[in-house]
Formats: sequence, C-alpha cells, structure tokens
Amino acid sequence: MELTKTQRRWLASKAQRIKPTVMIGKDGPSDGVTAQADAELEAHELIKVRFVGHKESLDDIASLLASNTKASLVRTIGHVAVLFRPREEEEKREIVLPR
Repeated sequence: MELTKTQRRWLASKAQRIKPTVMIGKDGPSDGVTAQADAELEAHELIKVRFVGHKESLDDIASLLASNTKASLVRTIGHVAVLFRPREEEEKREIVLPR
C-alpha cells in the first residue's frame, strides 16, 4: 500500500504516543522477528520497531521487514522504524487514513 505524504505525517503523529513492540537485536532480523512484527501489525495496525543492533543498516532492514510483512514503512527516526498495515476486514480497522 502506497501512502501519501499527508498520510505518512498523520501516521507519524499517531505513532508518537505508542511504545516499540518489536526489538531487533545484535543478531539482526530473523524469522521470529518477522513473525512477531506480523502478529503485532495484525493486532495494532501501527507499530514501532526498535533497533538495538544493526543501527547502521536501519533503513535497509526496516524496508525488508516492511516488505516481508506486507506493511508500509511510515518513517525511520533515530533507532526506531514505524510500520503500518491496515487490517484485512474493513469493519475491524481502527485506523482510518485521511485522504
């Protein structure tokens, strides 16, 4: 899903109030991290991923994680990436994006 600039800004402002739920450590991204991110996206739609290790390749790993979970990378700032994926069923969606 491709996000507009306005939608990215709106989602980034919503993400300020949430805490990171997925951590990527020194071992880097693994299948377990991808599965955890996938489960968190299904539960919350908007998540933060904190990078403890591999900080120099944060953008590459965040893009890879977003593509593996079929999510959109909203932004990266510092050692944190923000991912968004709306729920499959429209009536269960909590986040409604601005146009």
